[in-house]
Amino acid sequence: MVTCYLKYVIDPYKVTEFEEYGKMWIRLVNKLGGSHQGYFLPHEGANNIAYALFTFPSLAAYEEYRVKMGLDEECQAAYKYAEETKCIISYERSFMRPVFE
Repeated sequence: MVTCYLKYVIDPYKVTEFEEYGKMWIRLVNKLGGSHQGYFLPHEGANNIAYALFTFPSLAAYEEYRVKMGLDEECQAAYKYAEETKCIISYERSFMRPVFE
């Protein structure tokens, strides 16, 4: 199992737009074979940092998702929405593996 961890720097005046973007991707990741654990928006502290976590059975499954994502019209529309609203300033992506008992 591999979890993709995304840290976003967002426009603090466009949190509503970023939330809409996140809702799009939760459904899309789940549709394309992943398991989305949600987006985490600013509440207290920094007003321009948000996070997302989603999991795939393996890194190979994540790579398959990336190929499907590039061909999916809804995914392209989600990217376009973020581009048009300029709600995301930058992001960084890391992969982690969970540890359970």
